[in-house]
Amino acid sequence: MDAESEEPVGDGNAGEPRNVEEDMEFAVLLALLLALGAVVAVIALRLHDEGREAQSDLDAEADANRWVVRLGGGLAGIDVRAQAGADGDAARALADAAERLRTARARLASARTPDQYTAVVRTATEGLRHVREARRALGLDPAAEGERRELSYGLDASYRS
Repeated sequence: MDAESEEPVGDGNAGEPRNVEEDMEFAVLLALLLALGAVVAVIALRLHDEGREAQSDLDAEADANRWVVRLGGGLAGIDVRAQAGADGDAARALADAAERLRTARARLASARTPDQYTAVVRTATEGLRHVREARRALGLDPAAEGERRELSYGLDASYRS
C-alpha cells in the first residue's frame, strides 16, 4: 500500500507542471531563434542589394562618361578651318554642341544616381546630334564609321526621349 499511494500522487502532480514549463521555455527559445534568423536574413539581403546597386551606379557613371568623351571627340574632330568657314546653320549647330558638352560635363561632375547619369547621357547624345548636323552643313561626312556603329546600338530605350 505504501508503494501505491506514493507513486500516483507524487509523480503525477510534480511532473506535469515541470513539463509544461519546459515546453514553454522551448517554445520561447525557438521563437527567439526564428526571429533572430529572420533579422540576419534581412540584413544579409540588404547588404547584397547595396553591393549590386553600387556596381550599377559605377556602370551608369562609366557609360555617361563614355558619351561625354565621345561628344568632346566629335567636336575636336572638326577642323578649325572648316569651323571658320561655317555658315549660320553650321555655326549654330557647333555652338549648340559645345553648350551640350559644357552642360554634360557639369552634370557628370555632380551626378550621383543612375537617373542623373541617364540625364548626362541624354545631353551628350543631343550634342552628338548637333555635331552631326554641323558636319553635314560643313560638307563633311556626318558621322565617321565608328560613330555610326556606336550610335546605332549604343542607346537603348531608357536613353531616348
